[in-house]
Amino acid sequence: MSIPYWGQSLLRVLGGIVAVLLPAGTIVYLFLFKMMSFMQSRLGPMEAGPYGSMQLFAEVGKWLQKEDLAPEKADHRIFKMAPLIVLVSTFLLVAAIPFGPDAWLTNFEAGVFYALAVSSISVLGILVAGWASANKYSLLGGLRAAGQLIAYELPMVLAVIGVVIQAGSMNMQDIVVAQNTGEIFGLSLIANPYVLTQFIGFVVFMIAIQAELTQPPFDMPIAESELVSGYMTEYSGFRFLIFFIAEFATVGVFSLIASVLFLGGWGIPFSWFDWAGLDDVADWMNVAGPLILFTKMILLSFIIMWVRFSFPRFREDQLQRFAWKVLIPVSIANIVVTAILKVAV
Repeated sequence: MSIPYWGQSLLRVLGGIVAVLLPAGTIVYLFLFKMMSFMQSRLGPMEAGPYGSMQLFAEVGKWLQKEDLAPEKADHRIFKMAPLIVLVSTFLLVAAIPFGPDAWLTNFEAGVFYALAVSSISVLGILVAGWASANKYSLLGGLRAAGQLIAYELPMVLAVIGVVIQAGSMNMQDIVVAQNTGEIFGLSLIANPYVLTQFIGFVVFMIAIQAELTQPPFDMPIAESELVSGYMTEYSGFRFLIFFIAEFATVGVFSLIASVLFLGGWGIPFSWFDWAGLDDVADWMNVAGPLILFTKMILLSFIIMWVRFSFPRFREDQLQRFAWKVLIPVSIANIVVTAILKVAV
């Protein structure tokens, strides 16, 4: 049965919404409400639903009922646009992620390039929010965010170059297949997930993600004790909720991207089922693939949130020094070694 173009477009939109909101809700409940609570020896929300399982819906309902306020001297049109810019960048990111052999929204040949480029859009939303709020704390938060995100985008890009060199493609589907059909020392039992051969790139990428998300220890743009929540200070009601959703949705989407680049994405080693390539993958992988990818995403999100709840905040000078003097040189060295081994082997 052929689906008309408008039907395909509608399915892609619905799929994108699910791919963004489902991980966001899962991360909030599992890690923000429960994991952090147990790490701090407390129960967390317990009243809304069994074991507090409906607390997320209660929080969303609460914020929807709050009044949408804006400072008198704010640039109201731009002030209201900022949260949407941040959220839209998250939805655009998920478009490049393959969820199965045929389960993808768009199969970009330069999917890695697209994802890294789109991830920069959120910086504009944060800058706009800080400037348009007519609040000195918000402006400082926006400027801090701009400096931080620009500094850590470079090591994130450099960390991915090693994966692109090794896979020989910027297509994310090709990167998934390359990992699941590869071998290590002639053994195909675990295929070749790039987290093994590109472990340095993986660590740099995860650190850069932590900084891009402005999560502790890289939360200087928000810094409640210094900037009263920074660029979000003047936001309330639904617009604050959008920032909140975008933050945790981006955790999920970046974890999905890291899973594709370093953990084999939706796949498992093809040799387990005598698959030779993508054409031989059974149709049921279009169903099992998203579940496999979701599991890997939860694992990486756990690492991100664990770091968030465990480390104190950097100083601004420490943050910049760490990016420019540590992560970038290490990433460049990783690229050089990868390129030499690619040519030699």
